[in-house]
Amino acid sequence: MITLRPWKLSDASALRECIATSPDLIRQVGTADVSTVEACRAFIRDALPAEASTVNVAICRDEVPVGNVGISNIEYRHGTGWTYYWLATTARGQGLATRALASLAQWAFAEQSIHRLELGHRVENTPSCRVASRAGFLPEGIQREKLRYGTERFDVETHARLATDAVPKLDPLTLEL
Repeated sequence: MITLRPWKLSDASALRECIATSPDLIRQVGTADVSTVEACRAFIRDALPAEASTVNVAICRDEVPVGNVGISNIEYRHGTGWTYYWLATTARGQGLATRALASLAQWAFAEQSIHRLELGHRVENTPSCRVASRAGFLPEGIQREKLRYGTERFDVETHARLATDAVPKLDPLTLEL
């Protein structure tokens, strides 16, 4: 069973496993130390909150986290937020990120009165583009050299979904918030 729920400190081993088996995820955590279970516990506590301006939820298969979907920079006056997602290598290609993103977006529109959600992905990251598109996020443009990893810069394609856009025909995931 696939569910979405807030991260728990007891998920630290699962987070460590996700990162250890998916080397590309190190980009998702930036300079954070996720090299040990204890460091992952601190990362969950400090960087994966579920609060008013930032919501992160674990994408769980049978209660074990295999990814994250979140909204940051929630701005209630204008009803906007920035979405993002990642999955461990073993959970990719099954539609989990798409369903998680679409489910969290619907929650934000219905429960938080958000009107516009945005996201961005590296232009060469075609799987991430497919996730965004299938979750109902429409492409809006390219931001040149927006991201830097090490010494390399990357163009970013931005997407957005409005509360008034059509709801994608996907099976929603249960969201425990």
